[in-house]
Amino acid sequence: MPFLTISGDKQWPGCLMLNGKQMHVRLSNGFRGRARSVINVNSTAIEIPRQWYNLVADLAIKPLPPLHPKTFEPVKPEDLSPLFAYELIKQEVTDERFIDIPEEVIDVYRLWRPTPLIRAKRLEKLLDTPARIYYKYEGVSPAGSHKPNTAVPQVYYNAQQGVKNVVTETGAGQWGSSLAFACSLFGLGCEVWQVRASYYQKPYRKLMMQTWGAKVHPSPSDITQAGRKILQMDPSSPGSLGIAISEAVEIAAATDDTKYCLGSVLNHVLLHQTVIGEECIRQMEAIGETPDLIIGCTGGGSNFAGLSFPFIREKLKGKINPVIRAVEPAACPSLTKGVYAYDFGDTAGMTPLMKMHTLGHDFIPDPIHAGGLRYHGMAPLISHVHELGFMEAISIPQTECFQGAIRFARSEGIIPAPEPTHAIAATIQEAVRCRESGESKVILMAMCGHGHFDLASYEKYLQGSLVDLSFEEEKIKESLAKVPQVQA
Repeated sequence: MPFLTISGDKQWPGCLMLNGKQMHVRLSNGFRGRARSVINVNSTAIEIPRQWYNLVADLAIKPLPPLHPKTFEPVKPEDLSPLFAYELIKQEVTDERFIDIPEEVIDVYRLWRPTPLIRAKRLEKLLDTPARIYYKYEGVSPAGSHKPNTAVPQVYYNAQQGVKNVVTETGAGQWGSSLAFACSLFGLGCEVWQVRASYYQKPYRKLMMQTWGAKVHPSPSDITQAGRKILQMDPSSPGSLGIAISEAVEIAAATDDTKYCLGSVLNHVLLHQTVIGEECIRQMEAIGETPDLIIGCTGGGSNFAGLSFPFIREKLKGKINPVIRAVEPAACPSLTKGVYAYDFGDTAGMTPLMKMHTLGHDFIPDPIHAGGLRYHGMAPLISHVHELGFMEAISIPQTECFQGAIRFARSEGIIPAPEPTHAIAATIQEAVRCRESGESKVILMAMCGHGHFDLASYEKYLQGSLVDLSFEEEKIKESLAKVPQVQA
């Protein structure tokens, strides 16, 4: 659990920084960094939330249900039971506003939560902006990202049900390593299909998963029917999250003692991630700040939802009115270029159909270095919120993102993962606009993980060999033509 050293040997739990005095944050994983916030706090430190928040409960217009992949009828809970633990299915379909976090899960959360809210004063100075920039940093978790926030409860519920093994997909490896970490704590076997492009781009993520006891396969693989079909069509396929999902789901559906875990997209995953936003609301209140703009990267959407959904709740209550902006890669722009339609969550068409922004379930993005954002669709709940007008979306090419990442690393000291570089680039854009207009906006950014295992990507950028990859219009048209025609 993080501690704040205020003076002498006195330590307070939490991650608050006081009154402009230079202090040090001491974290359980050994990270030490100088506090950069100016915060007026006379109360005790922020506590780990005891409940997850379900945005669906506060939406007047509810999202449409997922559909069975064969009948196109609304999915029933029993349809999901071959894949998911019972408690996770309940959370997927619940209309309850808050779900209690099990004490066993909170006990694991204490290894790294609450996570720090940091003011980026050096970045502000570098940009010469009147904006006040804050970032909620999830890179202090054992796996180095936000993903353990849901990996731990998913594995816990499976263990409680007596499940012996879980399988999953992963892109950049943050999710796979987080699930492997959680399985090592609760004694479950873990098998991961990692998108082939990232499997070779990021070998240390694979080693991280293996260190925690997981078996890791490049996807597409010759282990599954779904993988073999892709390899027959394209032996050099770079893979995609949609393909890797198909492979993991195939194994889970055919094995009695094995369940499937998903790292993003689904409602229960987004639910677990709301510990980020719940903490952040209390941290912002403690310093007397209200965000004018909330920015986060989006692939499947769990990090973005985790920060933004609790703030959307407060927005719906009329307490605050921030602009909420999702940022996606220009090479995989589901929100900004996709269609809002029912589509499969995987490439092979084995999962339920979900109403979401999609580029088509067989769309294979170019192998950008933000592997965690290479997904053809967007979380249905985020898509629904976008359609309701509660948020907006933009896309940014990867070279601009890495340029922002370098500026962030050289001012704030943290080397970000390629995924949150999209949020950084969008934050810099807004901060520059504030410099030009003179506005002193409060910008809150989701910094979902560090890039210590992504240095090969930085090497390419620094050597000048990193290029922007963009989708081809014909490629997307071809993929969208295969989206199932469902009358909603």
